[in-house]
Amino acid sequence: MAQFAVIGLGRFGSTASRELMKMGHTVLGIDIDHKIVDKYADELTQAVIADVTEHNALAELALENYDVVLVAIGSDFQASLLCVVHLKSLGIEKIWVKATSSAEHLILTKIGVTRIVHPEEEMGIRIAQALSYPMVEDYISLGNGEFIVELTISQRLDGVPIQRITEGHEDVLHPLLLKRKTHLYPHPAADFALQHNDTLIVAGPLATLRALAPRLR
Repeated sequence: MAQFAVIGLGRFGSTASRELMKMGHTVLGIDIDHKIVDKYADELTQAVIADVTEHNALAELALENYDVVLVAIGSDFQASLLCVVHLKSLGIEKIWVKATSSAEHLILTKIGVTRIVHPEEEMGIRIAQALSYPMVEDYISLGNGEFIVELTISQRLDGVPIQRITEGHEDVLHPLLLKRKTHLYPHPAADFALQHNDTLIVAGPLATLRALAPRLR
């Protein structure tokens, strides 16, 4: 498993840290507030108090040994920016940073970080997708308009073959996996009959996946 350092243990940082722990990763949590560090000390691999706007304080943490450093300071962008600058001067290569505005995004883009995270915006998109397409349980963007989506098969589609869903789009829609209770069926055939509550993983262009919505309701 990987090792992650999370700087800033507010709502976003602490949630990310605990989820990473649940996945079996090693997590170092860092915050300037000793009360917050004490709060999560027993839930993380290690939790330390540090002023991340100080170069020497960051240097002492040996963050170069971690796979990714997530800067999750949301309320003080100046502190976040200083932290990122120090991390880059220490040779940290993979830096993910939380941003809360387009201006912050622009600045972070200019100084070159691995990924800029917009938690509220990304969650808003996911909620909108869930409201619009309730049969879509989850999705992953592959870039260039390509997505992998997790579909829950409705009662109406019980007994229907997969080809009824992908019909007309077989060249761009790719069923990757079907899960039925505890059984997995990799790359299910077109004539594979679906059952109510099956989970079907499909890859394809977003526009085509959206066009499938009426067939899946």
